[in-house]
Amino acid sequence: MIKNAVFTKLIKHTIATLLAVSLLSGCGFKLRGDYLLPEEFETLYVSSTDKHGELTRMVKQHLKVNEVNLETKGSATIPELRILNDSLDRRTLSLFENGQVAEYELTYTVRYEIRFSYDRPRYFQFELYRNYQDNPDRALAKSRELTLLRTEMRSEAANKILRNLATIKL
Repeated sequence: MIKNAVFTKLIKHTIATLLAVSLLSGCGFKLRGDYLLPEEFETLYVSSTDKHGELTRMVKQHLKVNEVNLETKGSATIPELRILNDSLDRRTLSLFENGQVAEYELTYTVRYEIRFSYDRPRYFQFELYRNYQDNPDRALAKSRELTLLRTEMRSEAANKILRNLATIKL
């Protein structure tokens, strides 16, 4: 009797797990950061106007995680991802009563192109936005928060570039 109860419970858990997995895969769910890149991007050359920039480094890391072979030199047969520029701008959103800035809007703009030997370059641009509250009384903490926001925006930009690579129709 006890063996039947344990066996029945095991079957119920197995069926529930299989049902959950099939529902998640059926709706198109997949883990973030794991992109199904086209075969043409199995090997890629990444170049940038800022070779040692944080965005370039993050894009290369994301590509390596997705098992893309990164070439050190460009070639006519290898597609090239060229990061043209990235810039961070801010504008004032609100002021304190004394006239000091209370809140900024950060705008991170990224421009890049993808080159294929058989096609003309394809240009892309996007912007990411974040609000940042400034407090002159806590300058050190706010400086650290701003650094973290910049890093987060660059990481999101690298993810967006890879998502775009995964959707390119060749």
